[in-house]
Amino acid sequence: MTSKTIADGILRAIAILVGIFMILLFLYKIQSVLAYMAIALVASLLGRPIVLFLRKRLKFNNTLAVIVTMLLLIGVIAGIIALFIPLLIAQGQNLSLLDIDALQANVEHIYRQVTEYFGLSSNEIEQGLKESKIFTNLDFGFIPNFLNSFVGVLGSFGIGLFSVLFIAFFFLKDSKLFEEGLLIFIPENKESRLKKSLDTIKDLLSRYFVGLVFQILILFVIYSIVLFIFGIENAIVIAFLCALLNLIPYVGPIIGGALMLTLTMTSNLGADFSTVILPKTIYVMIGFIIGQLVDNFFSQPYIFSNSVKSHPLEIFLVIIIGGLLFGITGMIIAVPGYTAIKVILKEFLAENKIVKSLTKNL
Repeated sequence: MTSKTIADGILRAIAILVGIFMILLFLYKIQSVLAYMAIALVASLLGRPIVLFLRKRLKFNNTLAVIVTMLLLIGVIAGIIALFIPLLIAQGQNLSLLDIDALQANVEHIYRQVTEYFGLSSNEIEQGLKESKIFTNLDFGFIPNFLNSFVGVLGSFGIGLFSVLFIAFFFLKDSKLFEEGLLIFIPENKESRLKKSLDTIKDLLSRYFVGLVFQILILFVIYSIVLFIFGIENAIVIAFLCALLNLIPYVGPIIGGALMLTLTMTSNLGADFSTVILPKTIYVMIGFIIGQLVDNFFSQPYIFSNSVKSHPLEIFLVIIIGGLLFGITGMIIAVPGYTAIKVILKEFLAENKIVKSLTKNL
């Protein structure tokens, strides 16, 4: 081996590393665009069954079916935004302008009621609280600051929403657009297999995401009924937030439960703890647990078994691994990502023993 060969190999390796670095840097710089495309792809998968229904059952042409579907999606998004606007306005009036002292006094009052009710208070603890000035030092001013910064986020949200809707429209209208983009990088002798894999992935993931919508809807109805029965303010918004958090596997229900517990207690600030706050909170949390039982023993098994066709143990392990590798985002994308990988493996490595075992239900 000559020195020239070694030098050429080193230069080639450096060029490859520089090329990889430049590609990664480019992807990092356009991460927001990639995020828009990913969200638009999910939206198109959600809208795909509607487009097919309008085309096959109602005989709409493709463009009209896509337009109607997009209007339905925009209507849903507008409804969700309209749901939160009154809450934001009310909170802006109540918190930022600026009754922070009253809020702080109410939180301190409810804290003292909890400690007294459970027999945790004593003269020493009271004295310690006074000396530490824990509530005096607790700055509730972050609440109006957060609300004010939230307004700035709305501008970026508007741009992102327009981008997602625009991309989703063409994903639905030109359903082969994404597929043709991938085929550019695939050898011609593999194109038919990839097309078959993509069609299967579309069907499975469409059913999966539609199933998730029904999962959220079921929890939303249960939570709303419970919160309305016990007269909790902003019941619709609280129910929607807690149901939406359920999309985060395992961690989401815990966060949702803590959120419902907190908002239930704070919605009754100033009321008597033992006769009003505690009973309402207990009953609401019982309703929350019932909703989780329905979700765990009915909704989730049905969604996973009938959409992605994977064993619950597979799903559990995949979600845990996704969480360890990529955090909350990994947990959310673990199931659809794993499903896509399984379909591709079945198509290209159908004779492999491990692949056969994993994909026998597909």
